[in-house]
Amino acid sequence: MIRYEKYSNQYTDRIDCPGTEKHYRLTRADQWCIMIEKFLPLVSPIQQMPVYEDDVWVITYPKCGTTWTQEMVWLLNNGLDYARAGKQTLEERFPFLELSGALSLMDGDSVGRVQDLPRPRHIKCHLPVMLLPDAIRTVRPKIIYVSRNPKDAATSFYHHYRNIVGYDGPREHFFDAFLNDSLIYAPFSEHVRAYWEWSKQPAGANCLFLTYEQMKRDLRAVIGRVSNFLGKRYTEREVDELEKHLSVESMRDNKSCNMDDLLEWARNTTHSEERKQLSKTNFQFIRSGTVGSYRHDMDDDYIQRFEEYERAATEGTDFDFFF
Repeated sequence: MIRYEKYSNQYTDRIDCPGTEKHYRLTRADQWCIMIEKFLPLVSPIQQMPVYEDDVWVITYPKCGTTWTQEMVWLLNNGLDYARAGKQTLEERFPFLELSGALSLMDGDSVGRVQDLPRPRHIKCHLPVMLLPDAIRTVRPKIIYVSRNPKDAATSFYHHYRNIVGYDGPREHFFDAFLNDSLIYAPFSEHVRAYWEWSKQPAGANCLFLTYEQMKRDLRAVIGRVSNFLGKRYTEREVDELEKHLSVESMRDNKSCNMDDLLEWARNTTHSEERKQLSKTNFQFIRSGTVGSYRHDMDDDYIQRFEEYERAATEGTDFDFFF
């Protein structure tokens, strides 16, 4: 049973904005996470949602390489059908399960949309283990989880909050909320660690754990791991083509992946009147695509605080954010 209660502190108060407001703490046994009020009606439908063995799930904490991984996984699992991928947006091919509960002003029934997908379904979500459908533990679909180092994850999420969610405050307030586990989907460290532990259990063979840093360092090797996980085989030439297709430059230019519709929705819905009057920004949903981009947004004090956060998150485990 999942219990929930209104959650408010100095950190949530400072980052409340049109896209994510009215935070709640959800608890299940000894696990907890932060979500927003809009998510609460989705708790039971998601818990009770049917799950199928041929489902493929891509799960991440937000801004950890989700879109990049989705495009790779969908193509590998669909015979590298670039023509079809170009005709349908990634959201159509690989919809976001809890979208209508992750943005305060977002309409629609994202859970119902996922339930009605033709099989095999490809499903994106950012939910921690405790909020996944109950059946996922017994049906055991394929799950691909992607982690990222906290400094880059927080920096990318900050830019997402400014340009999608409607946050107009200083980056330091956002980083404080991240470090104090007061953002939607928090706590980040437990989110990542729970999937890492799942992937290492004997029963976790259906969960492939990747990192953003691995994908940046050797995308070709990751393509091979994901292909094997999905039971697919491709030639060297086909992998060459896929690797080129998945480059940051190609992804930014890919209309089916670059979320232009979401950006336009945000400009019309979550942006303050002052920001609407500003000249159009150059923000792109697929942003820098680099490791270490946090150096442009964090001073030495915050870098040190994040490194302390990383040490606390990995202490006593065999997990490391950089591998």
